[in-house]
Amino acid sequence: MNSTFKKINSWLHLWLGLASGIVVCIVGITGALYVFHQEIEDALEPWRFVEAQDKNFVPPSQLIDTAKRYVPGIEPTGLTYEDKEGAAAVGFISRENGKIAFKVVFMNPYTGEFIRLKEPLGEGRFNFFHFIEDGHRRLWLPQDIGSKIVGISTLIFLIILITGLIMWWPKKWSKQQLKRSLTIKRNSNSKRLILDLHNVMGFYILLFGCVFAITGLVWSFSWFGNSLYYLTSGGESKPEHEHPHSDIKNAHLADSDSIPAIDRAFYLTMQQFNNPQRIYMTPTLREEDESIEIVVSLIKGKYYKHNEYFYDRYTLEPIRVKGDRYEESVFADKLDKMNYDIHTGAILGLPGKILAFFISLIIASLPVTGFILWWNRR
Repeated sequence: MNSTFKKINSWLHLWLGLASGIVVCIVGITGALYVFHQEIEDALEPWRFVEAQDKNFVPPSQLIDTAKRYVPGIEPTGLTYEDKEGAAAVGFISRENGKIAFKVVFMNPYTGEFIRLKEPLGEGRFNFFHFIEDGHRRLWLPQDIGSKIVGISTLIFLIILITGLIMWWPKKWSKQQLKRSLTIKRNSNSKRLILDLHNVMGFYILLFGCVFAITGLVWSFSWFGNSLYYLTSGGESKPEHEHPHSDIKNAHLADSDSIPAIDRAFYLTMQQFNNPQRIYMTPTLREEDESIEIVVSLIKGKYYKHNEYFYDRYTLEPIRVKGDRYEESVFADKLDKMNYDIHTGAILGLPGKILAFFISLIIASLPVTGFILWWNRR
């Protein structure tokens, strides 16, 4: 029985690896290239930063009015304030010639002055990191096809990691055997070196590889994300994202104040923070009962620790929803918010990103060394 189990395990490891190898390699390489995209873009685009001033930011309505002069005829879809040294930005998404176009107007948050119009995406334009992200998420294929292939391959990779651990497990836990399983013998012949690179490096990144795979699967399959939430919450179902509604019975109050509602909501939110690291809001309310949403990030460079604030668009009454404050969230909700930062390594700051970079490269190398091992044994 033990021999049969090992044969089945080895067979699964081999053929699942060959079936998913190319996809895992692409996802690993693109993941490594994407890890430092924010730092690289910051260095290449110094105009996205301003001199910090000891004064308040201008209100959202002023930024929106300025941005619309540079992108006429389109309603803005997002507005962002960064920290005290970051430029404010208003984004516009539209369709040009059947394709999605994304434009961003950057402004000084202290004065509202125009800095630059950036058009990173759209017809005839190329953005390197958007290209890399497309490869990582969907292999540059149509979304419905590519994302499923990546998701299935990631699930297979998770199984491969488990079968690989079973194959790596020493028959006897002697000091010599353990050293052999944990050490790359660099002065050995090429075949032995490839074997060590595959087995030893695969063991060292096993835990991180499982974490990357699990956090990636949360986006790939809703059933996986719901199952993970169920397990981490002790048996509760994952709640749907809730966007509360304004009371349209109070619509007659909309024009009773000379200050726009979005500005008053912004002021109410800012009263609760001395130094928010990022503020995002939806500048255009398209439905009569849509509420004003403001998301405040509390840690620079990380998304997980954020609070959501909703206000009735007519009365400015605060509206609370489950999980809208990070500190009040249960463990499962906090873990769900951390998913992106864990996946990219940002949860540990710069050291975490460096670790994610090297782990991604090693993951990309495993299908290559595995294929070479199989080819040499044919």
